[in-house]
Amino acid sequence: MQLAQHSLVVEGGAMRGIFAAGVLDEFLNQQFKPFNNYFGVSAGATNIAAFLCNQPKRNYKVITDYSCRTEFINLARFIKGGHLFDLDWLWQTTLQEIRLETEYFEQNPCNFYITTTAIHTGKAHYLKATSDEMADQLKASCAIPIAYRNYPVINNIAMTDGGVADSIPVIKAYEMGAKEITVILSQPLGYKKKPTKTPWFTKCIYKDYPALVKASLNRFEAYNQSIDFITQPPSDCKINIIAPPANFKVGRTTKQLSKLESGYQMGKQAGIEHLT
Repeated sequence: MQLAQHSLVVEGGAMRGIFAAGVLDEFLNQQFKPFNNYFGVSAGATNIAAFLCNQPKRNYKVITDYSCRTEFINLARFIKGGHLFDLDWLWQTTLQEIRLETEYFEQNPCNFYITTTAIHTGKAHYLKATSDEMADQLKASCAIPIAYRNYPVINNIAMTDGGVADSIPVIKAYEMGAKEITVILSQPLGYKKKPTKTPWFTKCIYKDYPALVKASLNRFEAYNQSIDFITQPPSDCKINIIAPPANFKVGRTTKQLSKLESGYQMGKQAGIEHLT
């Protein structure tokens, strides 16, 4: 059975998610909700969650405040064997202080799929979000390998960052029936991912998970295949691209508030231009 015709797909990228936060906040501001299906990866999934829970500025606060604290990003802790990104602390703190208002999500008839990667198969899983499970599903999607040293378990399957297997699930959205896809990227248009320069390191750190090694080493191919689909879609699918401008300076671990604020405003402006 074909699902909805217009899907929203939002890429992840840790702190680069500030751009999509701006776009979706502008969509909320203008009450623009034409989508039937939603597909999010990592930070992209958390942005969609805030959108569907009708919480503008939630992820702006998470990224510009909580995510910048040393309790979350801590290189010294990482060097000593701990998390670089402590998702346990981030999830516990933000869900207590700015909880997801899932009562709004429950009123939405659309489907929200949160992308994760199974560590034992290296395959993407598209978890259908529910109010009760959303927090754990989002955490699994955001669990960047090594940076967060645990593997959240969902449905008895150990999971990691959805971006490993499918960073931009536009092809999945199309396969599930979308005839129009709006995609929010985290990199300026034209970006292509390159193969890792240290495959030996990937093989070393994931030595107990050969399928995860393969998925990680092939990640650039899967990513670039998605970009090719976006720029050259099938004749029966319309793609709307919203991407950061070339002067977008936010990286995966950027903590400089001025850069994050600029990235958020770029997202707001891109949202305005998309709706003009």
